[in-house]
Amino acid sequence: MRPSSNRYEGQGQQPLQWWRPEIFAKRRDFLSKRGEITRGLRRWFLDQGFEEVETPALQVMPGAEPHLFAFATTLTTPGGDSSPRYLHTSPEFAMKKLLVAGMPKIFQLAKTFRNADRSATHHPEFTMLEWYRADQGYEALIEDSIALIRACATACGAEALSWGGTRADPFAPWRIVTVADAFQEWADIDLMATIPDGRTGDAALLGQAARGSGIEPHDGDDWETIFFRVFLDRIEPELGHPTPTVLKDYPISMAALARPKKEDPRLAERFEIFVAGLELANAFGELTDAAEQRRRLIEDMARKRALYGQDWPIDEDFLAALRHGMPPSAGIALGFDRLVMLLTGADDIEDVLWAPVA
Repeated sequence: MRPSSNRYEGQGQQPLQWWRPEIFAKRRDFLSKRGEITRGLRRWFLDQGFEEVETPALQVMPGAEPHLFAFATTLTTPGGDSSPRYLHTSPEFAMKKLLVAGMPKIFQLAKTFRNADRSATHHPEFTMLEWYRADQGYEALIEDSIALIRACATACGAEALSWGGTRADPFAPWRIVTVADAFQEWADIDLMATIPDGRTGDAALLGQAARGSGIEPHDGDDWETIFFRVFLDRIEPELGHPTPTVLKDYPISMAALARPKKEDPRLAERFEIFVAGLELANAFGELTDAAEQRRRLIEDMARKRALYGQDWPIDEDFLAALRHGMPPSAGIALGFDRLVMLLTGADDIEDVLWAPVA
């Protein structure tokens, strides 16, 4: 059983007073290790010729993911005009604008915000590590990730990464597997056969395949929902141990910000990293076509409205930057707090935060 967050006292949900010396002392070693990891991380990026950047957390559009929720606020000018703004769920859009501006290799440790999301591995405010390479493909980011995580482990003296009793050796060869191969190997499902037009998944076909694998879809499930039912039941438990796993080449419908693979346009240049049972990072070969990006953002916001009755405005400045000319690029977002958890063996994300959100 995975650990669950236990940071509240009694039925009234009163937060623990984290600042009490006897409570804080239990986290002090984790926080010292966090500092060692941060310093090792920065050394690695600077040695590779990256430049550290800072971008605003306050954005017109906080992200593109339909299933995330943002913190909303209002920006008011000295003249009294006002407009809606959101705390970003990722610094992605602003960092891509820096690629357009001419920055070739950038990274950022960004405070990031996601509402309605709190557990042993999620926090409403957390630290996201993102880095981007202009004129590079997503394969370069796989090599970056392996080298970076090994460097961070060395910096804090960790021989393995662990969470909830599961261990992964970052110094052993990592497993790299495609999404389609993972479904075939662990669920006996030909995933691409359930996407007959190459772009839109057929829920009936995937539902039939899922039943053949012993997983019963629910009435009204769309293709993506069935995908995740199979993924969570059969695929995810196999990932990230005994070494980290790179799961790559998602169906194009599951990568709104990624470009299609040249070898197979049904697939996207996207990969995720799983370590010891935790999803750690998500990466793309970045989409640079402004018209296609607009179409996908509109589609994702329509899905968000249908599911949750709300959406976000489109960032027209981001699309203008793409039209101006973003170089072929690759980018990755890695949950830094989760990396610290894995390298220290902490069970709860709040163990590795200097001060949690009350």
